[in-house]
Amino acid sequence: MNSLFINNKAASDISITCFGEVLWDCFADGKRLGGAPLNVCLRLNSLGINTQIISAVGNDPLGYELLAEIKSRNFSTPHNDAAIINSDFIAINSDKGTSTVEVTLDKRGSATYEIVSDTAWDNIALTPALIDQVSSSDVFVYGSLVGRQQESLTTLNALIDVANFKIFDVNLRKPHYQLETLITLMKSADFIKLNDDELYEIAHAMGSKFNSLEQNLNFIAEQTNTAYLCVTKGQHGALLKINDNNYYNSGFLINVVDTVGAGDSFLGSLIYQLCSTTDAQYAVDFACAVGAMVAENQGATPELSLEAIEAFINPA
Repeated sequence: MNSLFINNKAASDISITCFGEVLWDCFADGKRLGGAPLNVCLRLNSLGINTQIISAVGNDPLGYELLAEIKSRNFSTPHNDAAIINSDFIAINSDKGTSTVEVTLDKRGSATYEIVSDTAWDNIALTPALIDQVSSSDVFVYGSLVGRQQESLTTLNALIDVANFKIFDVNLRKPHYQLETLITLMKSADFIKLNDDELYEIAHAMGSKFNSLEQNLNFIAEQTNTAYLCVTKGQHGALLKINDNNYYNSGFLINVVDTVGAGDSFLGSLIYQLCSTTDAQYAVDFACAVGAMVAENQGATPELSLEAIEAFINPA
């Protein structure tokens, strides 16, 4: 079976590893499982792709509660009974605490974040098991936030060196990033995903004089020598660029409840489709639909069936 990412493999036979933060998103009404790489991992698992997460939690009650919550979210689908997260790749750090993030939602459901520094996932140590896991995976997904401190960044760079197909998920959270690190990580990637604000900020910092979204996306593609790029535009959908071809979705009209995790589920769903089909237009349509469905629910990873997603895209 052919796809846009992986040839001669069915989606259920593809293995993906995500790297980065696992944490508790703390809202006014309580805490919820979070962290962009974990949200991507959970969405991929829910769609039947065998996906693992490399991260770390503290040796504390919040850490063990987080691990238990992750295990409770394992998925088994009619097409794949192996979508189980192996917690062996989530280290327990006795010196650093489990990560928490204070999340504030405005009246439109848009979120701002206060992220604690120097947590367990900032200090992910490189091990032979991690190298084996990434080198044997078809796809490796990593984000920008995990590059804010040296130990996890060193581990990430070593894993990038052995990865097969690399997807960089840009999540700019001030003051937790440096332009030099971002550019290095982008140049290492085969696929870059960002939102429109991030696109303009990074492109202009790199010297772009362009104004349009397409021009700046082309500029990033040229500067990083990347063939696959995607920029999300909030309620206005997304643009997927593959080489010289652009695929657009203009978004779905919804009542926004909570935007937390919508971009992560978008990316997980896009990866799923690009591993499953050669139809790039349908892939971006599907991903935009899932992102919208997440935004009209509470929580980063609500359960969504393939049947419900199809009905959302093509209502009767």
